[in-house]
Amino acid sequence: DLRLLIDTANAPIIGTDANGRVNEWNNKAAELTGYSKVEVEGRYLVRDFITDDFKKPVNVLLRKALRGQQTDNFEFLFVTKSGERVEILLNATPRRDTTGKVFG
Repeated sequence: DLRLLIDTANAPIIGTDANGRVNEWNNKAAELTGYSKVEVEGRYLVRDFITDDFKKPVNVLLRKALRGQQTDNFEFLFVTKSGERVEILLNATPRRDTTGKVFG
């Protein structure tokens, strides 16, 4: 089951929709950040959780993913629920529907 694979992966898996709102958040993401999936769903990933110095480059990479371009191994700082900064390794990959259209 794909849901089980995502939830139990040993790496944080965070997905956004085309507007940058969180719509995927696995157990590892919750463990590293202190935020549950319920707390982050629908919130803007970059605006609400990324440090100011990384907002612009992360936005650029997410927009590239929406155009179908993948980015691997980009490090940025994420603000945890307790206010700490943790380093996250970003692999921005386009999410496609069954017709191949990018949706997140």
